[in-house]
Amino acid sequence: MRLALASKKVLITAIDSFTGVHLSRYLQASGYDVYGTSLFEKSDKKYRCDITKKEDIEEVLKVLNPDFIVHLSGISFTAHGESEDFYRVNTIGTINILDTLLDLNINPSKVILASSATVYGNQGVEMLDESLCPTPANHYGSSKFSMECLAKNYFDKLNIIITRPFNYTGIGQAEHFLIPKIVNHFKEGRELIELGNLHVSREFNDVSFVCEVYKRFLESQISSETVNICSNRGIKLLDVIDMTNDIAGYKIEVEVNPAYVRKDEIQRLTGSSKKLFDLIGEVKQKEFKETLRDMFEA
Repeated sequence: MRLALASKKVLITAIDSFTGVHLSRYLQASGYDVYGTSLFEKSDKKYRCDITKKEDIEEVLKVLNPDFIVHLSGISFTAHGESEDFYRVNTIGTINILDTLLDLNINPSKVILASSATVYGNQGVEMLDESLCPTPANHYGSSKFSMECLAKNYFDKLNIIITRPFNYTGIGQAEHFLIPKIVNHFKEGRELIELGNLHVSREFNDVSFVCEVYKRFLESQISSETVNICSNRGIKLLDVIDMTNDIAGYKIEVEVNPAYVRKDEIQRLTGSSKKLFDLIGEVKQKEFKETLRDMFEA
């Protein structure tokens, strides 16, 4: 059931991140009044804010009093060097936001907290659903799961949805992520690329799919739920190479680097979209070759 929204003022933390840029445009096109926070710059609708500092959060929330919050801010690169930063930003930073909302007696219609499918860790199964007990295998996943556990204590006080996005990509994603790395090798006309196991199948969704999911969550009456953002669409890495060969008009040489091959890697790994689609309806997305084309031609 969709809500009729009289006011649509939404605050996106990390609005200048890959997801934040796409989501802000998507929501603006749908009639939302979009504001954001940034660590780096300030403008009319962008507030400089460090979520590890409650005084920064308080200043933004007092001025804005948003109807909705989509909390994207965090450290997402798993190879980030300082382990404690994951917890300081991803875990404590999120709780700072929730505490400040309560301190100011602000109760948005929806607070969406972006966690990650990384919380599942190595489960030994091909499809991950929300009934599995998370066993995160790195500091990024552990910091997100810690955030989830603490945030559930606020379910009876705030209208919270915790999301677990699986892999997604699109124009503007940083090159240290896999798909942009592949696309950029082709854009630069390189003859060789080093990758891991080419035959594994993983979810690679389009960022617009994720934006539509967030929009539907904002417009729903759902709260106190933890939900995968996934499509159960597995794509082989070898097929990604073949598609990009076709788009670029030449064939790149692929060398398997043993350092990129994980021991006992599951051949096909996707998320179960059943709970997601049961809650908000099925969300369609473009063919992945079109995503790759968009990125190549950008």
